[in-house]
Parts: sequence; structure tokens; C-alpha cells
Amino acid sequence: SLARQALERLEGDKVEDTTEPQNIEELKRKGTLHKQRLKLVLEQLKKSGASKVLDLGCGEGKLIQLLLKEKQFTQITGVDVSYTELTKAKERLYWNEMAPKQKERLQLFQGALTYIDKRLEGYDAAALVEVIEHLDENRLQAFERVIFEFAQPQTVIITTPNSEYNVLFENMETATMRHKDHRFEWTRSEFESWANNIAEKNSYKVEFLPIGEVAENVGAPSQMGIFTYEN
Repeated sequence: SLARQALERLEGDKVEDTTEPQNIEELKRKGTLHKQRLKLVLEQLKKSGASKVLDLGCGEGKLIQLLLKEKQFTQITGVDVSYTELTKAKERLYWNEMAPKQKERLQLFQGALTYIDKRLEGYDAAALVEVIEHLDENRLQAFERVIFEFAQPQTVIITTPNSEYNVLFENMETATMRHKDHRFEWTRSEFESWANNIAEKNSYKVEFLPIGEVAENVGAPSQMGIFTYEN
């Protein structure tokens, strides 16, 4: 329990990436964006040909729910720093009622993404859906080494908010972020610069996709980087 508390202090509980909506239309828009994001991540994981997949910062298991429906994924592992979120994930996935063969495909464990962990090795792909913005920027280098140097999956998919789009959220004040737990939110050029640097250092190539409706001058609400290891 002490180790669990320490981990949660270090990384903070992962919280759903949303501003506080004030009306039904905004609620619908945010719900639709979240579904679009998960759908696109799932499509890219299927396209990669991966069979063993990590969901890093899995939260309450929404992506895992989708992965379990696809026979392609024979081993699915969810990792989160928050014990509370992992408990919610088990409830959402009906862990206690899950058929034995289905349960064999699934593993959930607590871990921090800024510490080397042997349990993260040996996977074909890893997904980090709206996760990196919850890390302190001075911990990103440690995160990069853990994922791209040591775990080194063939495919890494990262999504993060596009801060340029924030001006279109009616209820956001200027110079604020979408959630109080966000340590940063990047523009498209900032995210691409960071991602290209990682790719160059670690023998990956990276491509970028918008998530959600693209608006003139500010882009889409979220952005995706798809990293592929070049053997």
C-alpha cells in the first residue's frame, strides 16, 4: 500500500481529458471526440499487425474493452499508476465474470511510465491515449527512455490535446488548459518536434494524424503520432 501511494504521488491519478461542459451540445461533442479517438487508435493498432498490445495509462479500460472484441489481439495488458483506476477497469470489464479464455488474454497491473519496468518488454505495440500531458515535462525524457529505448515495441501510438484548438472551446479561459491535472498542452508543431526528435534518437519513423474535426488555422482538437520501429 505504501508503494501504491508513492506511485500515485509521483505521477498523479490519470483523469479523463475534458473541460467542464456547460451544455448538452458540448457534452455530445466531447463524447463524440472521445469515441473518435479510441476508434482511430484501434484502427491503427489493427493496421500495425500487432498481437500483443500495451495500453499505457489505461484508466478505466475503455480502449481495452475495444481490444478484447478483436481476435487479432492475443495478449492485452493495461497499465496505470492509479490503483483506483485499475479497480474501475476491472469493474468495467466484468473481470470477476469474465470467461477463463478471455481472462487469459488480459493482464492489468500498476506501474509508473517513468521507471524502467521489465514487464513492459516483449510487446508488439503500445498505446498512450491522452497520457503524456499528465506527466511533468521534466519527466518526459525518462518516459522516452522507458518506452522507446527499453520497452521498444514495434509500434507506439500517442495521442495528446492540440492546444491551438482550445480557442474554440466556449467555456475555456485564455491561457488555461483543458484539465487541472494537465502539466502541459502542445501545439501541433511542438508535438511534432518532440516526436521527430524521439524517432530520430531511437530508430523509429513517425507519422501524424488529426483526431476530430479539423478547423481552419487551429487544426483538430487532438493529435496522434504513430511511431514505427525501423529494424
